Amino acid sequence: MSLRTYRPPWVDSVDIGDEIRMMRAWWGQPHRLRRAASAYQRLLAVAPAAIAYAFTLFVTWWTLRGASDIVGRRLILSASTNLRNMQRDPIQVLLASAFWTDGGFPWGDILTLLTVMALAERWLGSLRWILVVAAGHIGATLLTVSAISHAVARDMIPFRVTVASDVGPSYGISAMLAVMAYRLRGRVRLIYAVGLLIWYGFALWSGPTFTDYGHLLALFIGFAVGGLAVLFSRRLLAWRNSAARTGPTAERAAVPSDPGDGVESAAVPLEEPDGRLDHSGGDRAQYGHN
Repeated sequence: MSLRTYRPPWVDSVDIGDEIRMMRAWWGQPHRLRRAASAYQRLLAVAPAAIAYAFTLFVTWWTLRGASDIVGRRLILSASTNLRNMQRDPIQVLLASAFWTDGGFPWGDILTLLTVMALAERWLGSLRWILVVAAGHIGATLLTVSAISHAVARDMIPFRVTVASDVGPSYGISAMLAVMAYRLRGRVRLIYAVGLLIWYGFALWSGPTFTDYGHLLALFIGFAVGGLAVLFSRRLLAWRNSAARTGPTAERAAVPSDPGDGVESAAVPLEEPDGRLDHSGGDRAQYGHN
């Protein structure tokens, strides 16, 4: 795909009213269950990253399920992005922590990946989806660990926080949920964004943990990444439209198609006669027919 025809997905927003009307029309048609299954199958077909992420979470959960409590706890702690692990091997724990979950079967994370996150991947594409999730996970983790280090150094929080477990895809999912605000159009976008802030803010207010702070930071990272991507995409389209108006395409009518024939690119229609050959002497040298 060339730059002339490329359209960034960041500027493709949808009107929620139109979507609801389409859904109502779709619901009124026969064979709803069959068509819903077919539509979901097509969705998963264009969301390989979300499927792979969900499958990896299932595999790691199954690994913990088959291990003893002591071994499972050691695996979780070794992959946690706590302060001690980040000081020892930050790259390894940043990557590993995103693919482990602490507790029972990660129903919520897997269902979110196979529905909402799959829709986001269909909108953005797999590469952009991965970059947004990685930015949310890595950015929120680094900011949270830096805040913990600062607080521990000043005896603001207990030292045991430095070895606490912190794993899971929640930071990346939170960033993607924030980015999806730019998929909406008009007032609904503002309502959705405010709703996310209230939801995460209430969790932080009701029982604040460093993980809740990380979720809120990931949300802000998602808003920032989405806003910058939309701004850059709009400027790219504006530059392309400006170049199209002033570039070679706009001047094509004034440029001869062949310097030797003297005929401009704005050619005379075929059914219109050539004036140089419609009168006697039209084949003389001054008419270019040597």
